[in-house]
Amino acid sequence: PPGWFAELSAMWPGQALCLEASEVLHQARSQYQDVLVFRNPAFGTVLCLDGVIQCTDRDEHAYQEMIAHLPLCALPRPARRALVIGGGDGGVLRELSRHASLERIEIAELDAAVPEVSKKFFPAMAKGFEDERVTVHITDGLKFLREAEEGTYDAIVVDSSDPVGPAAVLFERPFFEALHRALRPGGVVCTQAESLWLHLDIIRELAGMCRSVFQGGSVAYGYTTIPTYPSGQIGFMLCSKPGGDPVDFRQPRQPPPGSSRLPPLRYYNAAIHRAAFVLPQFAQEALGGEPHAVTHGSLGAPEERRDARVAPGEGPASRAAPSPRHGPVRVGGGGGGG
Repeated sequence: PPGWFAELSAMWPGQALCLEASEVLHQARSQYQDVLVFRNPAFGTVLCLDGVIQCTDRDEHAYQEMIAHLPLCALPRPARRALVIGGGDGGVLRELSRHASLERIEIAELDAAVPEVSKKFFPAMAKGFEDERVTVHITDGLKFLREAEEGTYDAIVVDSSDPVGPAAVLFERPFFEALHRALRPGGVVCTQAESLWLHLDIIRELAGMCRSVFQGGSVAYGYTTIPTYPSGQIGFMLCSKPGGDPVDFRQPRQPPPGSSRLPPLRYYNAAIHRAAFVLPQFAQEALGGEPHAVTHGSLGAPEERRDARVAPGEGPASRAAPSPRHGPVRVGGGGGGG
């Protein structure tokens, strides 16, 4: 029967987003996580993994377009080879497929159930799997990176869950060192980097670690607005490997990509690319005091260099909430969830 879904988590204590579940379309346990798909009158079809909203029909483009086009459009030269870590719903693949310069697109997704569910219930996102340039690897992302040839990719997009549970490794130093190794000189990485309103300590630690790992390159935090993510905002940490032409993530160097087989872009454009890196005052101060919280090369204020000293094997995930990723979630009859 119709009911309400409540998204509860130790990552955002004291609050929850509740959505009416007018129809449960799919509910199962994969090898790695709980997978739930339901229909909501306001946001259309909703995908939840382990009780956390991943995407909805109505607002997914605000995330998928920004996490893909912020890094690729900042490159001085068009990318030829790209990798997605996670992103099993296909949305990032769809956006990368707009870039005609890409000759090869790979994805390393741990859970085979996510692409299967997306192809059935989210065909507009799963279009990304249809591109002939795409190769799908159902495997652990860190393992895949470590086995990749050094200097392989022009761009890597990490579409990860929150830094607790199985995804915690994707926020730790060894993973970022593997990203650095897999990038060509001048290559870029963009990873999901949480909310300024809820996870500023995690973002600050992540930024310091990235400045250390990508020393000599550029590091920047940008964000997008999306109503069904906690606080309505989520960010991205962008890093460039030194070598080749320098990358200033604030400035788009490539035009917004087009595609004859996909609908026009709905969120990303050159103006919002630049605006994504303009941070509120409290975030500027927390991330180094610069108006755009961008570090170029190995320079920076003394406090930034102190922030960069993160011990090997550490990272923001080591101080994230140790509780499960979600609390009780109820989808069923009644006046409320959870």
